[in-house]
This record gives sequence, C-alpha cells and structure tokens, in this order.
Amino acid sequence: MRILLLGEYSNLHNTLATALRALGHEVRLVSDGDDWKSYKQDVRLRRKSTKPFDTLRYLLCLHREMRNWRGYDVVQLINPVHFIDLKAERGILIYDYLRKHNKKIFLGAFGDDTYYIRNSYIDRPLRYCDYYTPTHEVTHPWNQSNIDNWLHNAGMVRSCQHIAQTCDGIIAALYEYYVAYTSSEWRNKTKFIPLPITFPPIIQKSDVDVIPQKLRFFIGIQRLRTQLKGTDILLQVAKELEARYPDRMEVVVAKNLPFDEYLQLMASCDVLLDQIYSYTPAMNALQAMAMGLVVVSGGEEEQYELLGEQELRPIINVQPDVNDIRTKLEDLILHPERIPLLRTQSKEYVRRHHNALNIAQKYLSVYSQ
Repeated sequence: MRILLLGEYSNLHNTLATALRALGHEVRLVSDGDDWKSYKQDVRLRRKSTKPFDTLRYLLCLHREMRNWRGYDVVQLINPVHFIDLKAERGILIYDYLRKHNKKIFLGAFGDDTYYIRNSYIDRPLRYCDYYTPTHEVTHPWNQSNIDNWLHNAGMVRSCQHIAQTCDGIIAALYEYYVAYTSSEWRNKTKFIPLPITFPPIIQKSDVDVIPQKLRFFIGIQRLRTQLKGTDILLQVAKELEARYPDRMEVVVAKNLPFDEYLQLMASCDVLLDQIYSYTPAMNALQAMAMGLVVVSGGEEEQYELLGEQELRPIINVQPDVNDIRTKLEDLILHPERIPLLRTQSKEYVRRHHNALNIAQKYLSVYSQ
C-alpha cells in the first residue's frame, strides 16, 4: 500500500510509519515533529508563528508539498483539525482535496476533538477524566480553552463533524476516545487499535531483576500543560515523599526535552509518574514500560477488558486524589521488592498488546476493509 500519514501526536505516527515500512509498505509522514519534541518525519511542515511572513512561508511550503498528496491508497489524519496548522475552515478545504485525490481517508481519534470533549465534559460516562473527578471539577485555562474551541468554535465543530461523516473509518487508540466515538452516531465506523510501541535496542533496562536501593521517580514537565494530566499533583506528592524518605527515593524532573534526550534520562530511572486523569496508559507510559520502568498512570479494569488482558496488572493505577496517590507511591518506596515483578509484567504487557509490527498489521486490516 501507499500510505500518507499527516500530523503527529507523541510519536504515534512515526512509530506506525516505521512498522508499516518494515512490513513492505510505502509511507510518507508529514508533520511538524509535534513542536519541540522533534519526532522524526519524512517532511517537516512547521508554521513558526502566525505572523504574516511565517504564515506566507508556511503556505508556500504547504502548496509545494501538496503536489505529493495524490494517489495514495490510504491517508490518515492525526486529528480532524490539527493534521494541518491552519484554521479549521481552511483545513476542511485541504481534507476535501485529499478525499478527491486519494482512495481512502481514516481519521485518528488520538486526542482532543469535538466528540471527545463533548463526551467528557457534557455526557460524562466515566467516573473521572480530564474535566471532572468524583469530588470536584478540574478547572484550569487549558481545559477552558479546549471547551471553547471544540464545543463553541463553529469551524472546529464543523470540521470534526464533516470529517467524521465522510471519512472511510475512525481509529481510536485509547479507551476514552473509543467510548467517545462509539457513543456517537459514528459508532459503526469506529475501530479500536492499541497504540504502537517499539522496544529501543540501546536504552533497555538490563537490571529488571534487581531490587533498587534507592528508587528514582521520573516525571516530565511541559511548561504550559503541567495541570492538564495532573503532573503538577504528581510532582507535589513526589516532592513531599522525597523530603520524607531522602535515602529511599529521589525525583528526576525533565522539562521540555527533545524526545531522544527525554528517553535517555527516563532510562536512568525506575518509576515513571505519568498522569492521573486517564483510564489508559498512553504513548509516554507505554514507551517507559517497554524500557522496563514501572508506570504510575491510568490502568483501570475497563481498559484491560478492552484489550482482553486477564492476567497482567503492571500499572500503578492512581485515582485523581492526593491521598490515593500518596498511599500508592509510599507503598512502592517502602516495598521496592515489588519492582522486579512489575518491570517484567510491564515489558510483557507491551509485547502482548502494543508491539508495533502487530499493531501495524491491525491498521492494514482496517485499511483493507
């Protein structure tokens, strides 16, 4: 197949592209590298700013690149709006061009969009999510911006509806996104495919059977998004415990690092503090698990059931509650003998459910339907 992947979130498309090529398919990946994370791509299409000169340069590069966006068997969008760095109204024109000149288009349900925000913020089928917990609303500027954009911006709403209605299929990568789309009128064209993960050959942890003398807790901080996934709360609790148990644990903080540097620093640690509002581990957590780290993230029974996993429970599933987080982190600190088994289960979990080559085969099966 000839496959065009447009846009990037958390290295998903790059990982998928590599696996599809390994299976003998021709892939062109066009993205901005997910901004400062600098994920790899075949064509870097980045708009530096909304200033007139940068916008003109971006449009010229886009016009030149779009000559190559014809004749593909499959085009996949990372998001109904953010597959291109233009206003949603102009993005619809790009999408219609892609539909006219290619065989099939698939929409990725991989992040925020109108259907996910509507399901999360208004319908509320889950016990908790980015927007609420059992005890309080989760309010911060990023959430309010998402609500304003995805529910009240007419262009963005129309783009989501138009693409969902006319695309050939919708692929959801997390339990939450799958619930959002199967709760909508597009349930019959929505498929669930787990996230693709590769096992880095150089930065595998070789000491998975060793009980650490001092646990290293790793947390990545995105300056503008620390509240979005609850990393601010995770960091607060981890620092509190570090002061209480200075001989048993330490906190390693990474701030806005490029992906390769981020992975190298992560590999030197034992536990990843990922997020508190998700039912499901996402790319960051799964990559850490593949490397042999223990992950504190979303690991609810619903997501294990969706995968058909009945044995492994490697994820430290924290609730969006400070006391629950503190209790579970402290238990790890006081019982480091748990670490080897959790490391082993983490790697096996990724092998079973997220091996990139197996995931690529699942994509190919959906593409061929």
